Amino acid sequence: MPEAPKSDVVTENNKQVLHFIEEVTTNADEIQKKVLAEILTKNAHVEYLQRHGLNGHIDRENFKKIMPAITYEDIQADITRIANGDKSQILCSQPISEFLTSSGTSGGERKLMPTIEEELARRSQLYSLLMPVMSQFVPDLEKGKGMYFLFIKSEAKTPGGLPARPVLTSYYKSPHFKNRRPDPYTNYTSPNETILCSDSYQSMYSQMLCGLCQNKEVLRVGAVFASGFIRAIRFLEKHWPLLCHDIRAGTINSQITDLSVREAVMKILKPDKNLADFVEAECSKDSWQGIITRLWPNTKYIDVIVTGTMSQYIPTLDYYSNGLPLVCTMYASSECYFGVNLNPLCKPSEVAYTLIPTMGYFEFLPVHRNNGVTNSISMPKSLNEKEQQELVDLVNVKIGQEYELIVTTYAGLYRYRVGDVLRVAGFKNNAPQFNFICRKNVVLSIDSDKTDEVELQNAVKNAVTHLMPFDAHVTEYTSYADTTTTIPGHYVLYWELNVNGSTPVPPSVFEDCCLTIEESLNSVYRQGRASDKSIGPLEIKIVESGTFDKLMDYAISLGASINQYKTPRCVKFEPIVELLNSKVVSNYFSPKCPKWVPGHKQWNNMN
Repeated sequence: MPEAPKSDVVTENNKQVLHFIEEVTTNADEIQKKVLAEILTKNAHVEYLQRHGLNGHIDRENFKKIMPAITYEDIQADITRIANGDKSQILCSQPISEFLTSSGTSGGERKLMPTIEEELARRSQLYSLLMPVMSQFVPDLEKGKGMYFLFIKSEAKTPGGLPARPVLTSYYKSPHFKNRRPDPYTNYTSPNETILCSDSYQSMYSQMLCGLCQNKEVLRVGAVFASGFIRAIRFLEKHWPLLCHDIRAGTINSQITDLSVREAVMKILKPDKNLADFVEAECSKDSWQGIITRLWPNTKYIDVIVTGTMSQYIPTLDYYSNGLPLVCTMYASSECYFGVNLNPLCKPSEVAYTLIPTMGYFEFLPVHRNNGVTNSISMPKSLNEKEQQELVDLVNVKIGQEYELIVTTYAGLYRYRVGDVLRVAGFKNNAPQFNFICRKNVVLSIDSDKTDEVELQNAVKNAVTHLMPFDAHVTEYTSYADTTTTIPGHYVLYWELNVNGSTPVPPSVFEDCCLTIEESLNSVYRQGRASDKSIGPLEIKIVESGTFDKLMDYAISLGASINQYKTPRCVKFEPIVELLNSKVVSNYFSPKCPKWVPGHKQWNNMN
């Protein structure tokens, strides 16, 4: 392999990248206008644009006037035609090279996002921005390696023969990743073969083994989501004796049967009794607090997504890392790669992504909270003419306002509603910076109540304070709207706990947790409980340790991507509910109704 670039070359490249960011954020509106014109020029004759009567217009004014904002269901018939093998120019003038399977679903099936070959270069460009930005805050990262747990999912083929796979699988299997030029910033402890192994156990085992063997060289650790990184640490907790045996003997466990993986690992693995003894001594200790900095002592930060519902993992990451910085570097989805975090060492609660104007054409639909009745986000399924006219361009968003992101891509999505709700935190030159708030979907409803992800997360956060005196915390949770076992129906929360204290948590404390959650929910929910009696008492079910790992394994067996998997905050699929219920060790109900009074909270405070 050729040598990596010298440090002065790295420094010059970093300067060029930072100059690019300055330039595109300063000229954001001109670039957005140009991006839209490019997309519409290239695709002027596609069936979808002709169907809506755009008639070759490439200017913003006509585009906004003529083209509707859409959801997946509006183009599902077109997607199906392409998936079935129709090669005519339906959405895009360039051939659709594959479909990227979204973690979002429609009718129970993964959404299929069209993409084209040139999008890989665009995604690679966004990745190339990350480390030059990071190097402004953490020096000398080029002098060591990153231990990243990265995984692929075996792909499917559509009836027409196109690959259908998650966006990260597409990227890792592409020449852009596999044949990447030597670069100190993409120097990972995991050989490509271990990342590209489709067996998740073999992939995790071999990546962990390589990470341990190179422990002194590791300067940063990470995965895509916080949950994935914690899964890796739990894997280590379970399998460290096998890993230590391999390090001591210089051999790889016989369970690793993929020959390319074995060959790649054996190039790194050498018998090392001292390292094996060290890892064994650390992993044998009663406490795993700070295990990351104990085993990988030169680690400077953890690179994982901890925004949105991933924020619940922050206490666990802090425990395992002794409070290392948690860094969220980029914002992307199957539809489009969007932006980067220009202040990566900020607190997780302050993460703001700067949208890079060259990635696609961005518009924003103002989101209005129904504060009078509920804090849930009101998201109309289809937009009327007035709402269409409310769509705002990238540079015209207002600080503090929440918006739903709408994107037009080079690959054939036009004014597509991504479903993410963002809040404007500030600006980098003329380009806005956004906090990720949530996905727009409501997660729980029994009657007229509607509880969204953010509300549920905050309620759980408030409730777990009752567990602190017992040195216990919730490591994973999900919820279920139970409308079958009780009348009226009620909310059920499944909690998996990590209890470090010696005193068991009394039942009354869990009942207090139930009530605190109810007190934290919106007025409609509390009215349903206290006045209308249309909702039953909230229930917490404690499940045995490892339950949520089994839930993930089950989801993967059904075709979920290990990279994109996130614990669902609400479950509805009966086999999953049955799995959770089979693992319940105890359950508790709210002991009384939450407080509720008619009218707005603000009005009552004024009286």
